[in-house]
Amino acid sequence: MYPDAVIFDFDGVIVDTEPIHYQVFQQILEPLGMGYSWQEYTDTYMGFDDRDAFREAFRTAGKELGNDTLQTLINQKASLFEQVVARGVVPYPGVVELIKDLSDKQIPLAISSGALRSDIMPILEQLGIKQNFTHIVTADDVPQSKPHPASYLKAKELLLHSFPEQLNPKSSIFAIEDTPAGIQSAKGAGLNVVAVTNSYPIAKLGQADATVQILSELSTRAWTQIPPHGTSIKVSC
Repeated sequence: MYPDAVIFDFDGVIVDTEPIHYQVFQQILEPLGMGYSWQEYTDTYMGFDDRDAFREAFRTAGKELGNDTLQTLINQKASLFEQVVARGVVPYPGVVELIKDLSDKQIPLAISSGALRSDIMPILEQLGIKQNFTHIVTADDVPQSKPHPASYLKAKELLLHSFPEQLNPKSSIFAIEDTPAGIQSAKGAGLNVVAVTNSYPIAKLGQADATVQILSELSTRAWTQIPPHGTSIKVSC
């Protein structure tokens, strides 16, 4: 009645940090003449890790970006982001309860995110859910960002290794995502996907196996409605 394991995206699924990422990017890029609108962020940049987001901004502006400058920009953004989240963040409705419910049922949990580990860990500690995740795969752990499946493949591999008696390659492992790029990434890793409409309307999340408006909709009854690798459906409880 429940999945065998669940891998959560972070930004846009657990907390609404996308506006913070956008604002911090603009603080850095606007003085360089490379700022962009929120619509451009959602259309192009959302789902990228910081490396690819900066690369795309420089590519769009027709400017070269060396590795040293890229790392400087990433460090600058991480510092600004940390200052903002230290003031406190609010989780999406139902997500903390869902994480704790799955954890209480001994369902292995992981995170697959394009954010930096330094972005993620303080927030998990603030929300009191750090201990619920066996593995946390971040932009620090894989060279490619979503929609490439690298981060989900890594998270899946780690879960299979950590729970050999509970999981196998044919187990029902779900990803929870909020972006088209994230859905494509999870599907590329062979996962079932539940999409939540936190960042995009349902019409843009059609590749998911199911969509929900808030994660509290994922009751026992709702999980049973999601066919493994099935066609996209709307879960309603």
